[in-house]
Amino acid sequence: MVVSVKTVIASLLLAAQANSLDVGELWERGDPVASEARMRGALETAQDDDFLIIRTQIARTYMFRKDFDRAREILSEIASDVTAAGPKAKVYYWLELGRSYASHQHSPDGQTNETRALARAAYQTALAISKDEGLDSLTVDILHMFAFVDTNPAQQLSWTRKALDVVLESDDPAVRRWEASIRSNLGEAYFDLMQYERALEQFERALALRSDSDAPSRIVRDAKWHIARTLRKLEQLELALKMQQDIANEAYAENANRPYIYDELSMLYAAMGDSDRALHFAEHRAALN
Repeated sequence: MVVSVKTVIASLLLAAQANSLDVGELWERGDPVASEARMRGALETAQDDDFLIIRTQIARTYMFRKDFDRAREILSEIASDVTAAGPKAKVYYWLELGRSYASHQHSPDGQTNETRALARAAYQTALAISKDEGLDSLTVDILHMFAFVDTNPAQQLSWTRKALDVVLESDDPAVRRWEASIRSNLGEAYFDLMQYERALEQFERALALRSDSDAPSRIVRDAKWHIARTLRKLEQLELALKMQQDIANEAYAENANRPYIYDELSMLYAAMGDSDRALHFAEHRAALN
């Protein structure tokens, strides 16, 4: 039987995809120390670009611990090797380098024009490579990081729309999984622009996607919180209060209390003219610090 060259190439590509590194499997969500241990174990058998990619993720575990200097130190150790690496390893390197300067782990007060400029340059380098190579999932990740560089809500809205366009144009499940997060970010941008009806639409779509997935309960709960907060702005106070009370009860049952839940309850009761309950939840929030 004669096998065509195209068939052989297609088989090789499928095999490569099947054996490619799944970065998500390296992570123990919510535990950067355990994640680093898992990654260092994976390094023992990793080769070539996979070895470099895992090192970038080890650096990221330090970002979750807010040790950005250590993260950049790890990245600097592989910088020379990355220059000769494949496109995916290069994208991961530049993406994580950008995150070491500007990300959701950084305090806004600690950001400077210099750190934002360094982050922007790294993200732009990563984006150029990912777009050229058709690495759509990484492209979405990079695009959504620009919101931490361009913090004006109108600019954030622009970047988030670009990320959503990539998601909606893709048939790749890994890319489509970004939709809930991107729609939530879109809702945040509309919220900050005081376009609350549009924000509510995006938050509700994000919740529907979260509810249809295997998202952890805290992620689903946060999606509901965004909706309830927006309902407060739309003066649908009774509905917002009912949602926030349910959210608070669920969080309490899971020992997952969060200050922002009680912030909202306090503001809701204040808006409803119940100063005693507003003070109660303000004090409850303060006790969590």
